[in-house]
Amino acid sequence: MKSLLLLPPLGILLACGGCAGGASRPPQSYFIDVHEFGPGKVTAEAVAQAHRSDLAVQHKHGVRFVEYWVDEDRGSVYCLSEAPTPEAVIATHREAHGLLPASVGRVSRGN
Repeated sequence: MKSLLLLPPLGILLACGGCAGGASRPPQSYFIDVHEFGPGKVTAEAVAQAHRSDLAVQHKHGVRFVEYWVDEDRGSVYCLSEAPTPEAVIATHREAHGLLPASVGRVSRGN
């Protein structure tokens, strides 16, 4: 019978600075940030590009974008991230593409 060795993704090992005696990482929380562009002023394609830009710089701010949702009819975008502070989420968006959220709220994981 063959054995299967399961390892965590490399990103988890790299992100855990305190796991092996490295520098400690700030405590993380989940945040939802909301962007309001207005009806007909956002496309899924444009948001996908902005999200790729977020992913390229998120590590500089201790942020990990998890998921996003687009409501093209309302012109709204919702981003779920894991970050140390709301300010870190805003700083990531500012550096990535300059599209700042109208609000950022802390959320907790449900069942």
